[in-house]
Amino acid sequence: MWTVISVLVLGIIIGILGKWIAPKNRDNIPLWLTIVCGIAGVLVGYWISGLFGVGSTSGIDWMRLVISLVVAIIFVMVASALMARRGAAKVSH
Repeated sequence: MWTVISVLVLGIIIGILGKWIAPKNRDNIPLWLTIVCGIAGVLVGYWISGLFGVGSTSGIDWMRLVISLVVAIIFVMVASALMARRGAAKVSH
């Protein structure tokens, strides 16, 4: 149960950090989508760090956090591009 709660909390934090770090023209998505990108970033980041052999440590797992943050930034930028394209498609029709 704590794992689920920690992934959600960490996902919210990572998502907001990802939105903050992403280029300003790439962060025009709603807050709920930012949080989803953060949670997905944490899950995929942990999976990727497992592939690289980054094991759990007794302290803060900095490599997992950095990988998760990078993945969340990418997700925020992709979601922003998709939202912009969707908005442009609505305007043109």
